[in-house]
Amino acid sequence: MKAPLLSLCALPLLALTPSCAVVIGNDGYVDGDFGHGDVERAVCVISGTAGNEGVSGTVTFTERAGGILVEADISGLTPGLHGFHIHEFGDVSGLDGKSAGGHFNPDEEKHGGPEDRGRHVGDLGNLEADSTGRAVYSRFDDDVRLGGRHSIIGRAIVIHADADDFTTQPTGNAGGRVGFGVIGVAKD
Repeated sequence: MKAPLLSLCALPLLALTPSCAVVIGNDGYVDGDFGHGDVERAVCVISGTAGNEGVSGTVTFTERAGGILVEADISGLTPGLHGFHIHEFGDVSGLDGKSAGGHFNPDEEKHGGPEDRGRHVGDLGNLEADSTGRAVYSRFDDDVRLGGRHSIIGRAIVIHADADDFTTQPTGNAGGRVGFGVIGVAKD
């Protein structure tokens, strides 16, 4: 992990919370290890947005050689495809999910599918819910990271009402937000 250098002239922002101090560098990305050392696993507990209270589940991110294994088990969805994205802010204070901001896109790329080069880091594709509303997802991703510039720690997962078409800019025309949660460091 990148060690932050603190000085009065080079300190862009020091945010203090009850449990940690976070240094946000000149590039706008979080530096430091949050007292956890190298993160190997992250978790996101999904809750429904206002009007979608039945949506729930878990998304896990596990470090593997060359990338991250992303696994999700979500229930309470309408049958069919639902856009599945990492959004830029871990702010779930707005019950409509909009406080999570747009797709996580540190490299300022165009929106695309999860297999596309030059896509948003947050473009995970679609979840496919079966007739009972359950969606299971498992995919290896070589853009997502648990540290550094592409770190997803402290960001949000958002599940959308409709399918991501992978082409409409900048969101994939995936509709409203039906589920969301903050990505955090998982307990070993």
